[in-house]
Amino acid sequence: MQVRRTVCGLFVSAILGGALGCSHTYIVPPPPSPPGPVSPLVQVAERNGFQTGRADGARAAYDGRRNDPYRMRAFHDTPGFQPGMGPFPVYRDAFRSGYLRGYQRGFEHP
Repeated sequence: MQVRRTVCGLFVSAILGGALGCSHTYIVPPPPSPPGPVSPLVQVAERNGFQTGRADGARAAYDGRRNDPYRMRAFHDTPGFQPGMGPFPVYRDAFRSGYLRGYQRGFEHP
């Protein structure tokens, strides 16, 4: 009986010691790479979107309307795109991103 307790005790000690001895090594991921150069199409689209959004946001705040840039016509129409500038989806996405930032700025600081 004593031998059995000793063997069980050693067995439990070995399992607990092994479990406690195992540690997870956390590898820190590398920092994100710096952003590359932005294409002229994206620069123009973001500038157009920001300026349009800022004006629309300021007008909405002045008129007492709610802060809802997604319902504005300019957000959906993405004005300023000309054929030959590049792919429209790239312009549209950059315009909308700039528009949302500009709208918030205009709405908060009319």
